[in-house]
Amino acid sequence: MNRRSRLIGSEESKGTAVIEPNAPIAPPGDGAILDAYSHAVVAAVKRASPAVVNIEVRQRPRPDTPSRRHPQGGGGSGSGFIFTPDGLVLTNSHVVHNAESIHVTLSDGRAHSAKLVGEDPDTDLAVIDIDAPNLTAVCFGDSAKIQVGQLVIAIGNPYGFQYTVTAGVVSNLARSFRSQTGRMIDGIVQTDAALNPGNSGGPLLNSHGEVIGVNTAIIPAAQGICFAIPGNTAQWVAGQLIKDGFVRRSYLGVGGQNVPLHRRIVRFHHLQAETGVMVVAVEKDSPAGRAGILEGDILLEVDGRPIASIDDLHRLLTADRARMPMQVMVLRHTDKITLDVTPEEARSRDDATLAVSR
Repeated sequence: MNRRSRLIGSEESKGTAVIEPNAPIAPPGDGAILDAYSHAVVAAVKRASPAVVNIEVRQRPRPDTPSRRHPQGGGGSGSGFIFTPDGLVLTNSHVVHNAESIHVTLSDGRAHSAKLVGEDPDTDLAVIDIDAPNLTAVCFGDSAKIQVGQLVIAIGNPYGFQYTVTAGVVSNLARSFRSQTGRMIDGIVQTDAALNPGNSGGPLLNSHGEVIGVNTAIIPAAQGICFAIPGNTAQWVAGQLIKDGFVRRSYLGVGGQNVPLHRRIVRFHHLQAETGVMVVAVEKDSPAGRAGILEGDILLEVDGRPIASIDDLHRLLTADRARMPMQVMVLRHTDKITLDVTPEEARSRDDATLAVSR
């Protein structure tokens, strides 16, 4: 018996792993990483899923639809989530728009009728109200802290398959698309967490089970390209809807995206924020166009208040700003320019008012 055999069989070596000289070594940490990913998804779903609801809508017949063919109007379904313990539910405007009746099914199977509190077609968001006891509400996370590549989880009811969970990553943070009213929605979160018809209005969660977005749109011919309204925007809009039933706005007539500012620019111009809003489109005959704002300009301040993000600009453009001149500071190339702009009242406000006052 050679020395190696004696060591393996001796009392001293019992309980000690012996590595063969040419044995393959498994990559360390793979199992732990997968387990951590699974645990994060499971924990987030357990925390948020009791607040996710299925929404069934019976819509009013359109005036141009023959009543003999469609006497009851159309129908549709979508998702939503409870965000206050007393039963306020956030969803998409297109899910409940023109609704004659709204019915909500909770995760425990209870069904309740709901009433529309308000909707904002410009951001495709709506708030409905249900009267039910023992409700679980979600918590919002800070969508401004989202990073490209981080884990996100979507819960919804695609094609009637209730409480379907999908997971993916944040693909981009600066997408823009037009709402059904034609208004540009900026700062949209793009994700590859699979969404399908019926997911609309459901929550997009971070790994802590906090809502960081409201799932709102897909590109039908694409795979893995899905969009969500940022959670911070959704919270602000929900507050306005609870207060007034619609969102009162003024507008400049620009489309933009959040961009970082070079440190040298920040220091040279003594700027208050390290990010701004780059103008990617200017509407024809708009307040911004008449004031001389150009594509490529970066909006920095409005009346001395820093504009670090699209959300900051939206919050400033309230109804009381309409027809009130204000000074907008922009960065054009490397020069800081101040322009006088007079916002107008958003043209879609009347449509939003009609939608919630029927």
